[in-house]
Amino acid sequence: MQGRGRRRRRGCCPRVSLTKGRVEENRKRVLACSQRFRCKRRRTVPQSERREDFFEQLPDDLLLCILSKLSSRASSPADFVNVLATCKRLNGLGMQPVVLGRASPGALSVRASRWTESAHRFLKRCADAGNVEACFILGMIRFYCLESRGSGASLMAKAAIASHAPALYSLAVIQFNGSGGTKNDKDLRAGVALCARAASLGHIDALREFGHCLQDGYGVRQNVAEGRRFLLQANARELASVLSGGCCAWRLPAFPSHRHRPRCDPARFRPWLAGLIESRWQLAGCPLLSDFGCNVPAPEPHPANRFLLEWFAARPPEGGLRLCSHETCGRPETRKHEFRRCSVCGNVNYCSRACQALDWKVRHKHYCFPLDRWDEEEEEEGGDDEEGEEEEEEEAEGNVEEQYSEEFMETGGGI
Repeated sequence: MQGRGRRRRRGCCPRVSLTKGRVEENRKRVLACSQRFRCKRRRTVPQSERREDFFEQLPDDLLLCILSKLSSRASSPADFVNVLATCKRLNGLGMQPVVLGRASPGALSVRASRWTESAHRFLKRCADAGNVEACFILGMIRFYCLESRGSGASLMAKAAIASHAPALYSLAVIQFNGSGGTKNDKDLRAGVALCARAASLGHIDALREFGHCLQDGYGVRQNVAEGRRFLLQANARELASVLSGGCCAWRLPAFPSHRHRPRCDPARFRPWLAGLIESRWQLAGCPLLSDFGCNVPAPEPHPANRFLLEWFAARPPEGGLRLCSHETCGRPETRKHEFRRCSVCGNVNYCSRACQALDWKVRHKHYCFPLDRWDEEEEEEGGDDEEGEEEEEEEAEGNVEEQYSEEFMETGGGI
């Protein structure tokens, strides 16, 4: 029985009591075996076969030059941000003032739906780097959207000092309306001076505003002939911008005769010029150059104006404040009854005469009608007289358009 009790089954190991020393020794053996196994799995690459990282060897000056080119030609903020998100080195170099100072308006065109504190910081860094477009865009956002009048006006003034035409025109509109203050804060002379400076730089809206100021004697001595000249120059510059923007892709209509040059026979050149523009935009045009019988599309709004349009479309102004009725402006009132109202219908409001003139040519003239309705008796009595007056007005408008066209052709476009 004792022998049977001592027998053990095959495969069963006797219990061994391990001391602390033996446990530590076994643990060291296991660690040594695992390290040997790892070393065997590693493949030793000779020094000659190792690939060098040429990107890390590029100098910073070369990368800064490349990033500056990319930022100056970016069509959207995503184009520039995706480059910065590539690696840590590009992110650090892309935030240098040399790169941010040359960022294009497309790279700074932040959407109102994606406005965050990081976007605010990005525009602030670009403005601190000396980017005049960033100063203007951030100034417009702060002045009108964030209601930080002082900092917004100072940023626009910084851009205006650098001869930024849109900033000069925006400051002129602020001076004309007394925006951010009371009605007594209007400074017509300062507004005319800023508008004249922007007009000298070729800003089309400033040319129209300054021309209307001269015609009406608003803030400046009245000079109808000089005001008409500035209005013609605004139309001529608008036509030049249309012709320079992709005219090589147009289908040019046949000129009446190669023997007759435009300078020799302007009457033959006008229909050819109208056909040239309408061949590109036949139906989707708006009569901004109706003085010359041409239809061109409305220009795309500036990134700052587009931000204002999107911002106030989602957050309408409160307190009975109104927006400018021109579809590409987006400026809101800073106090009640700040903007001018249409004297005929009273349904639309404009921040400037330029916006009023553009909106009249684009859409307002199609549905503008007087609020006061005459009685049936007065209509019957004066019906014939009114029809005669309307015909006379149409003839007068046609004569004015012909006169403008003749002056435009004689002055060579007024440029």
